[in-house]
This record gives sequence, C-alpha cells and structure tokens, in this order.
Amino acid sequence: MKIDLTDTTSSKINKALVEGRRAIGTPAVGMVLTLVLVTDEENAYDALKAANEASREHPSRKLVVVKRFSRSARDRSKARLDAEVRVGVEAGTGETVVLRLYGEVIEHAQSVVLPLLLPDAPVVVWWAANAPDNPTKDPLGTLAQRRVTDTYAAENPIEELKARAAVYTPGDTDLAWSRITPWRSMLAAALDQVDCKVTAVRVEGEELNASCELLGMWLAERLHVPVTRAVSGGPGLTSVRMETDCGPIELRRSDGSLATLSIEGQPDRAVALNRRETSELIAEELRRLDPDDTYASTLRFGVDRLAAADSEKSDTAQPAKKAASTRTAAAKKAASK
Repeated sequence: MKIDLTDTTSSKINKALVEGRRAIGTPAVGMVLTLVLVTDEENAYDALKAANEASREHPSRKLVVVKRFSRSARDRSKARLDAEVRVGVEAGTGETVVLRLYGEVIEHAQSVVLPLLLPDAPVVVWWAANAPDNPTKDPLGTLAQRRVTDTYAAENPIEELKARAAVYTPGDTDLAWSRITPWRSMLAAALDQVDCKVTAVRVEGEELNASCELLGMWLAERLHVPVTRAVSGGPGLTSVRMETDCGPIELRRSDGSLATLSIEGQPDRAVALNRRETSELIAEELRRLDPDDTYASTLRFGVDRLAAADSEKSDTAQPAKKAASTRTAAAKKAASK
C-alpha cells in the first residue's frame, strides 16, 4: 500500500503510517531500528532496493531523505515537503517513508526526520551519496548511533580515507570496510593453519580502491610488517600474498567470485569469495551498533602511511602505476614506528 502526500508535514506522515498499518491489518509495530537513508534522486532507487533487502534480516522503518535542489532563486526560497508512505508489500519488511525536501527545508532535514523516528529504537544513518565531511556533526548524523558512509563512491578515495580518519568518532563506519570482511576472515583462517612468522605482505587490486587500501592498512597494523600496494585490473581486490619464514601464503581472486588459497606444503583449494551486493553490506553493518574498534585503529594507522606515499609521489613525479613502490617505503616507515 502506498500513500502519496504533497506539501505535507511530519504529523500528517505519522497519521498516514497509522492508517496504512490499519488498512493492511497489522496495527502493531514490530521493527527493531530506524534506518535514515540520505541520497539523491539518481541513486534513490538502488539505495532503497538495497535497504529493503537488508530489512528482511533487520525489520526497520526506512526514512529516505531526498534533497531536491531547485534551479531558480524563487523556488529555492519556498519550503515544501512531499512524501510517499509505503507499508505492506510496497515497503519490504517494515515501513518506508520517502521524503522529498524542497527549498529552505533542505537545510533542516533533521526537523522533518526527528518526529518520524521509532521511539526507544536505535537510529542508523546511511549516506548512499554525497556524504558530509564530518558525519558526526551533520544534523542527521547527530540523531544516530551508527553512521554509514561509502568511500568507494568518492572521487579520490585516498583523500577521503584521510578525511574520515581525521574526524572519526565511535559509531562511524564505511561500506568499503565491510567489503573486505570475507578477505580478513579468510586470511586470518589461513594464518591459523600454520605456525609461521609473516615478514612482508603484497596487496593487489584496482587503483584508488578504498577497500584495497583498508585491507593493506589492516594487515600492516595487525602484523607490523611492510605492505606493498600493487595495482591490477580488478575487479576490486585480486590478490594478497603474505611472505612467511615457512613459505608464501597467497589468496588470489581474478574473476570476482571464486578464489584460490595457496599455502606452502598444502594443496591449493578453491574458496567462495564473491563480491557482495550493497544489501549484504548494509545488513552486516546493522548487525552491530557498537563502535568498531578494529576499523578505527586501521583507519588511524593508514593516515600517516598514505600521507607519506602521496608526499613521495609528488616529490618524484612518478606515474600512478608506480605507486606500489612508494607505498612499500611508506609501509616500512609506518611499521617501524
């Protein structure tokens, strides 16, 4: 069931939600959190689809905030709020309210969202596009226990990672970090099978890929070894090779789905390592609402390393494809601290 409201208010939206639940015969509210999804018109469909799929695991009230910027000065001065209220099959599991903000109300989105939050339930804000420089100080971010951004969508992921590290607050997280969860699990499991000391690591993946950078930082921070960041044609992460005193351990994935784990003295084995959909990443983030200390330490470790790499590249004026050698020197410097 879908109810369209034009030039409306938060009070009228709440009434429409109650009427919609009664109309479909489910007056009780059985949702565990409020997911505030901030996006633009271009990305709204895909983001809402991902949120609906994630809601199968986490029934939630989804508030989609779409900021509609007008071209003329006269239209920008007029504040207006339009809404679509979706319940039942239209909303997946839970409820969905699509809020389209016009004019001056764009600068006060929190005043529209606040009355629509579920009482006594956690709030998660996900910026599917155009994330703020400091999510914690964003008016919508102040309402949330968990703030989700996606560095993968940034024009310069390395600079974006530096910015995220500079303003990190417990509760911040990144879908670029969620993408490497299977890789981290597989690499940790591989090290559990051997009694060896890791001496160096090489991470290979697409150039300017935030997930590749985060995986390299995580390995360098946890293992205290130099990490080389190499560039490949992708898709995404393609290989991690760990040099040990017992022989190399390598996890290779060339097609984005099936990977090969090679350990010295053991037969190669095929492992499933699919590139996951956005809905799976969001569902993973909604499973835990406490601060991610591992992400925090990885992000902070990487700032100095990436800054050193950028500095060396600018001094030597080397092409982008030679970035792996400069990253190796920066990793050794960071690991020696």
